[in-house]
Amino acid sequence: MDQKQLDHFRQSLISSRDEIEQMSSINTEAAGTVTLDQSMMGRLSRIDALQGQQMAQETARRRKIQRQKIDNALRRMEAGQYGYCLICGDDIKPARLDFDPACTRCIGCMDN
Repeated sequence: MDQKQLDHFRQSLISSRDEIEQMSSINTEAAGTVTLDQSMMGRLSRIDALQGQQMAQETARRRKIQRQKIDNALRRMEAGQYGYCLICGDDIKPARLDFDPACTRCIGCMDN
């Protein structure tokens, strides 16, 4: 992989990380504690609020995992190991990295 491709993937990873951070800061309030005050809302409204809270918490968990994958990809890039399958060591095709710059396996090893 040449330097131009590495720069392209680095920029893509950084852009994705920034987007995740921005969305996470917006979504923090929705994942907070739900107040269960019966005088303020009915039973169905509380259930909706709890469901919204759970969905926000799951979204935050998934964003955290994606952020970790991006950070790991950037570390592999700095170590000169980016673009190689962690299972077999073969090159990961640039088209696959275009789809997911944080991927760690070649298409052959994804089936295993």
